[in-house]
Amino acid sequence: MAKPLVKCSVSNCAFWGENNNCRAEAIMIDIDSHAKANYGEEFAGEGFDSEHQDRASTSSATCCHTFKPKA
Repeated sequence: MAKPLVKCSVSNCAFWGENNNCRAEAIMIDIDSHAKANYGEEFAGEGFDSEHQDRASTSSATCCHTFKPKA
C-alpha cells in the first residue's frame, strides 16, 4: 500500500517537512471529544488505539495527536 501524502501547516512539529509535507511514519487523528487523551509521544507509534471508531461531521471536529514539537 502506498504511503498517502499528508499536508500539515504546523511548522514547529518535528515531523513537518518541506512544502508542508508530514514525514511521520504513522499519524494518529482523533475527534476533539478525545482531545484530552494522553498519547505519550515517545510511545506514540505503539500506543495508538486502532480498535475504536468515531465519526466526525466536519474536519474542524478532528485533531492530530501525532504532533511532537521540534527540539
